[in-house]
Amino acid sequence: MSTKKPRKPWRVIITGPDVRAESAHTSENAAYTLIRAALGGDSPAEKARVEQWEGGRWWHFETVNAEDVP
Repeated sequence: MSTKKPRKPWRVIITGPDVRAESAHTSENAAYTLIRAALGGDSPAEKARVEQWEGGRWWHFETVNAEDVP
């Protein structure tokens, strides 16, 4: 396992019935832009797990539920 900081230190994992997608981002803002798009509207996705690379590993930053997205 590499402890070198990745070029995109934010990761979003979208899940729901028959949904699992992972995407890397350069900023927190970019990660949350994807979350708003992926969990909004009629999307089958139910939640997004946000992770941040820090101190040589991925850390759970936040879990966002679809019902919390306007």
